[in-house]
Amino acid sequence: MLFEVYGDNAVYQWIGWALVFLGLIGLNEVARRSKAGGLFMFVALPIAMTVYCVVVTVAAGAGIDWGVNNPTVVFQNGWFHYAKVYAALAGCVGFMVLKYRWGSLGKSEAFKVFPFVIVAINILIAVVSDFESAAHYFTGNYEMLNGSPVWTTSEHATQVCGWNNVFNGVAGILNIFCMTGWWGIYSSKKGHDMLWPDMTWVFIISYDLWNFCYTYNCLPNHAWYCGFALLLAPTVANLLWNKGAWIQNRAFTLAIWCMFAQVFPTFQISFPEMGVNSIFAVNSTLNIGTNTAVSLVALAANIAAVGYVAYRAKKLGVNPYKREVFVGTRDFDQAMARREDVAAA
Repeated sequence: MLFEVYGDNAVYQWIGWALVFLGLIGLNEVARRSKAGGLFMFVALPIAMTVYCVVVTVAAGAGIDWGVNNPTVVFQNGWFHYAKVYAALAGCVGFMVLKYRWGSLGKSEAFKVFPFVIVAINILIAVVSDFESAAHYFTGNYEMLNGSPVWTTSEHATQVCGWNNVFNGVAGILNIFCMTGWWGIYSSKKGHDMLWPDMTWVFIISYDLWNFCYTYNCLPNHAWYCGFALLLAPTVANLLWNKGAWIQNRAFTLAIWCMFAQVFPTFQISFPEMGVNSIFAVNSTLNIGTNTAVSLVALAANIAAVGYVAYRAKKLGVNPYKREVFVGTRDFDQAMARREDVAAA
């Protein structure tokens, strides 16, 4: 098994999963369908979150009890969570600039490469985190737990460390090269979405497998939600009703979840010895064999995806990053049909 979903709390764990999955899909729809919804979600709420985080962090630094014991300070104090939430928010704002063509930046051909840049940065943040965990293994800075090498983060999370981190870190780097047609960015007819038609199932599946593995490796007490539910929400939206806008769906849902987790971390964790025991908490099994198997699947998927990109590029005789390589495929054509300027194309 990948997760400890059993026992007295199993029903609540599945209810929690459903609430997160459906909540993210619903809030993504609110954010994408109007400028007001997007500005509230990705400008107003982040300002409020930032003020909150600064206040509790300063209070903790001053030794004030309510700051020292604040859940955000205790359970979300690592560099990764702050880097991730603000990188995701930067992507959301940039995507809104592109889809609404705000100012000279939104109309600039050069700025169309922004989605690739910000996604690559987000991937690299996670890759660094995987390699950080691997460093604990290779420097001997770990303990053994039920036969698996583990270390405990500043946020009290126990991570399995080893070659699994190396395999998945390499998978993440390869995943960056699976993004093609960097300048093929469009606005949808109704202005609801920023479309990247060349980001088809080839990238989406390889990304989902890599990112799930990252959460499983490095966020083992969060992966049920930020790996399973969070990744599935944008993928389902892209599959069923929002073709071509997967990367926007992903950025929006990621930012929403990261803000929620930063402010309300105790929803998904259980540390009874610290007085925190959420009925929704789900832990990974923390087994080196399972982690390594998941990492190898992610690595194999990304090797295959890079190979397929190379095949398509050679078949069409194009640079896969300057030009779109999935022209003529079902996913690409369905996304292009949603373009605002499709009639003139």
